[in-house]
Amino acid sequence: MKSTNNQLMISRALLKNRFTFITWTVAIVLSWLLPAVCLRAQETPAAAGASEGEKMERQMWADFKAKDWKVVESKIAEGFQSIHPDGPRDRAGEISLIEHLNLGEFTLSNFKTTVNGDNIVVSYVIAVQETIDQQRLPAKPAPRLSVWKKGTHGWQWICHANLNPIP
Repeated sequence: MKSTNNQLMISRALLKNRFTFITWTVAIVLSWLLPAVCLRAQETPAAAGASEGEKMERQMWADFKAKDWKVVESKIAEGFQSIHPDGPRDRAGEISLIEHLNLGEFTLSNFKTTVNGDNIVVSYVIAVQETIDQQRLPAKPAPRLSVWKKGTHGWQWICHANLNPIP
């Protein structure tokens, strides 16, 4: 009987040690894999279109500054609408405003982009040296909002909000 008891105790000790060994092995393997999984998740690119929205806004401002009116007009949708402190504008009104705009240096920052189907909503902050009708506007950073829609002719600017006062 004693040898059976000893065998039983040895079997229990081995099982306990085996369980402890497996538990530690799993813990170590997981501690190596989980950081790799987390790092991989951070490397995943932004949602499709998120960087596209920022890129389109930056290009539009570059086109404004270059006074490339044909390119600017080609990007503005027929049903375009904007809002400014002095009221709303349609496509023709916005084009007229932009054509009378004289831009100096500008800085775009704090982009937030939301993609919803064929629409991209982009909000950002701009600090810009701009003159409209020979009046210099304040160059302090101000928020802006644009909406782009993907259509048969590519991305079109369909909406813009600029609440920076215009003289």
